Amino acid sequence: MSQFQDLVQARRSANTFHPDIRISEQELQDMFNLVKFAPSAFNLQHTHYLAVTDPGIKNNVIYEAANKQHKVLTSSAAIVVLGDLEAYRNVGQINEGLLNLGVIDQFEFDAAVADVTRMYEEGGDTFKRDEAIRNASLSAMLFMLIAKDKGWDTCPMIGFDPERLRQGLNIPDRYVPVMMITIGKENTEKQRPRGYRKPIGEFVTYNEI
Repeated sequence: MSQFQDLVQARRSANTFHPDIRISEQELQDMFNLVKFAPSAFNLQHTHYLAVTDPGIKNNVIYEAANKQHKVLTSSAAIVVLGDLEAYRNVGQINEGLLNLGVIDQFEFDAAVADVTRMYEEGGDTFKRDEAIRNASLSAMLFMLIAKDKGWDTCPMIGFDPERLRQGLNIPDRYVPVMMITIGKENTEKQRPRGYRKPIGEFVTYNEI
């Protein structure tokens, strides 16, 4: 079995962590320096991470917004994963490097900016929200695998009040809270058995449903 297979099978959603274990901003920076390679539509990189390492903020704002879930209190940090509803507005800035290097010419650059802008604006608010959530979710999964590879455990969370989170952390309207990820060192003494996983035949079909 490959190291990657081992990593995928070892990653689990941790329901409780060893308390009082700190994670440094440098350790998180190392993870984010890898997570930037996550795929995103048109390379728009829709994801913004709000890493809450301050115990006071985590144990008050995050804990309260997350319906007082114990995993927040024991975690080393809480990562708020945000999707940018206006990511498409950065298409020009993101492609300037390719233009300046001569990888694409001015015609291709202008066409890319026009096409992406039109797609998102014609798609409307629902499409922008779907794209923000889709792309942020891809990035979040990669973050959790990177964290596991570096010896940290995580748990993705949707059980929180997004408006309370928005107000408590002053999150601008352009961002939609997609999920939270608690990170720390799992207390395996309280680890539950892994939940049922469907056999391939129950979730994979080929060529038709």
